[in-house]
Amino acid sequence: MTRRTDWPDGQGRPAGPDSGGPSSSRAEQGPPRSPEEQARSICLRLLTGTPRTRRQLADALRTRGIPDEVAQEVLSRFEDVGLIDDAAFADAWVESRHHSRGLARRALARELRTKGVDSALIDEAVGQLDAEQEEHTARELVERKLRATRGLDREKRLRRLAGMLARKGYPEGVALRVVRRALEEEGEDPELLERHLPDA
Repeated sequence: MTRRTDWPDGQGRPAGPDSGGPSSSRAEQGPPRSPEEQARSICLRLLTGTPRTRRQLADALRTRGIPDEVAQEVLSRFEDVGLIDDAAFADAWVESRHHSRGLARRALARELRTKGVDSALIDEAVGQLDAEQEEHTARELVERKLRATRGLDREKRLRRLAGMLARKGYPEGVALRVVRRALEEEGEDPELLERHLPDA
């Protein structure tokens, strides 16, 4: 196998056999780049292939030692030209994660908060999902899981199905109502379900 130090052209690579030492290639390329140039390069690299929020990029720049003042200036410029758009990011995130993972509004809002999206933008994005659509998705999730829970006792089935919906951010009332309806349609006795789910 060819080692990096054995490549014949040697352009931009250490010439000697000790590749662990510092390289002089940067010095040969001219003066070091300014913090602004570094920040732009970092942001462009991170935005290649996947959108990011302003906060995510700001955190990345801070980690790489870019001064906050420089970072904010570069990030604002990126926003001005549309390379950073937290509203579009939030809308796309909600649509993607709801359809691919079945996440409810509460879980989606929690994820967007961890990515630094503003609360007003989060409210607007999760507002795309109304209660009817959310419940429809919850029913689909339960229907896909029903077969895997057959053979379990009634209480364990209820707990497992409702727990699955809770982890995806569905309110308890919605989760219990959807599970109860699915089990009734499957042939469970409504009176027996009532004992386990009196408030559903």
